[in-house]
Amino acid sequence: MDFDAVTIMALVDELDATLTGGRVQDSVQIDADTIGLEVYANRQRYYIVIGAHQQYARVHLSSEKLRRGVQTPSPLGLLLRRYVEGSHISAIRQPRWERMVMFDLEGPEGVFELIVEPMERRANILLVRDDGVIVDCIRRVGPQDNRVRTSLPNQPYTLPPPQKLKRDPANLTANQLGDWLDNTPGEKTRQILTRRLLGFSPQLAKEVVFRATGAINTKAGDTSPRQLVSVIQDLFAAFEKTGWQPGVIMQEDTVMAYSVYPLTHLDGWTPTGSVSQALEAYFGVHVGEGAYDAAKKPVRAIIDEAHVRVQKKLDALRRSLQDDAALEHLKQSGELLLAYQYTLEPGQTELRAQYEVDGPELEITLDPSLTPLENAQRYFEKYEKAKRARAGVPALVSATEAELAYLEQLKMDLELATNWPEIGEVQDALQTNGYWRGPRTSRPGGGKSGPLKITTDSGYVIWVGRNSRQNAIVTFDKGGPNDLWLHARDVPGAHVIINASGRTVPEDIIHHAAAIAAYYSRARSESRVLVDVTQRKHVRKIKGGKPGMVTYRNESPVTVTPAPE
Repeated sequence: MDFDAVTIMALVDELDATLTGGRVQDSVQIDADTIGLEVYANRQRYYIVIGAHQQYARVHLSSEKLRRGVQTPSPLGLLLRRYVEGSHISAIRQPRWERMVMFDLEGPEGVFELIVEPMERRANILLVRDDGVIVDCIRRVGPQDNRVRTSLPNQPYTLPPPQKLKRDPANLTANQLGDWLDNTPGEKTRQILTRRLLGFSPQLAKEVVFRATGAINTKAGDTSPRQLVSVIQDLFAAFEKTGWQPGVIMQEDTVMAYSVYPLTHLDGWTPTGSVSQALEAYFGVHVGEGAYDAAKKPVRAIIDEAHVRVQKKLDALRRSLQDDAALEHLKQSGELLLAYQYTLEPGQTELRAQYEVDGPELEITLDPSLTPLENAQRYFEKYEKAKRARAGVPALVSATEAELAYLEQLKMDLELATNWPEIGEVQDALQTNGYWRGPRTSRPGGGKSGPLKITTDSGYVIWVGRNSRQNAIVTFDKGGPNDLWLHARDVPGAHVIINASGRTVPEDIIHHAAAIAAYYSRARSESRVLVDVTQRKHVRKIKGGKPGMVTYRNESPVTVTPAPE
């Protein structure tokens, strides 16, 4: 969800009141996109997370001490040590309606600005001198990347271009709004607000329209301009007076959204003590694809080791199915011994004979302590034992293939894990199923992760399992018999359910859910992915299988481009 301008307004108020006048005592680089600062202010230590991840950009105070997550800091990370550590924060501010946080710093090396631009797909962190020249940035943007605005060392820093077509909501009148609504009566009101007003993210627009009309998808022609302006004025009057009310949306023990004002259009609103607490609850203490690499590394090594071991077992079983010659040799040896038993001499240790006239001569080893008949019987016994063992091999092959598929799923679970509980659940599975070598260890984090719940604009609920345990919950607890079930074909990944509630699910909702299923699968990096869709009643647990392992039928494939929720 958007780290929008209104959230930043509230955050800047909080940070300015808490940190201004404080001293930056330390800086760390948490991962490739994220830095952390330790600030001593008002006789207390504070930790700030500053992230420029392209999906999870953010700024907030952290409840935990921040740890360095990379062995070699980036050039910006090294420059922060030189120019920022030891400086004092003279102000924290935000250009009006811009999605930016500016830290004004004064220290032994001079006056600098640490500028954070937490914008999806364009997020950046820049260190700028007092003359407006960029020292360096976390993500360098040249003219080949952006023709309008570059971000490079030794180049002047420029603000984002002004949004000339948007109006300040503080100056909005009912007549102006009425003209917009009258011009496009069939368009959703919330879409007009996001297009026409500064600071309006999709979430804020939904909330305003819901407060004014009782629904989020009200059309412009069905909206009262005066009622809508009244809601906007009341809300923004509270913002101007720093009347922030931060909180999160809790569903199924999972934080689904955050805001700095009560969300009435969603169920599960829970207030928090501060803006930073709401943001940290949503994003977690750390975020970004590299944030948990250190924790994942030993778990990944166990999975890889188990994978090699099980693959060798599978290869041996498959070879045993192909070794017909050895089994036939036992049978033919017994038959030849019966045929030649009267020609064998006492103490003879070997018989050479042809089973077929034109066939090769067989070499049959004899036990001289046994009679020819007893030797023949021994070969027949070995043949029957090998035949019985071989009869069970196909079942062993199937079981071992399923075991290998489960390890592949656990590997995908670990890759998708974005917090301590999800990493811990993979470790639990490895220990429970006997893959963990050495003593059992306590797993990181606590509690259980929950599946992702997405509510579409049209009211359909989509459930997404992001690991094996969640997959089982999504398919058999969240899904009804006639709900739609989706899974990327032939690769480990998420089970996805669309709660149909007796309705016919539109094609756009199916494709949206399929894109999410593809994204939460091993094929997430591919441009086009085949996703199977069937009713949940056609999905069955594999007898004796691990959690989340199923078979299904009556599927219809759709081809999609992987996309996050």
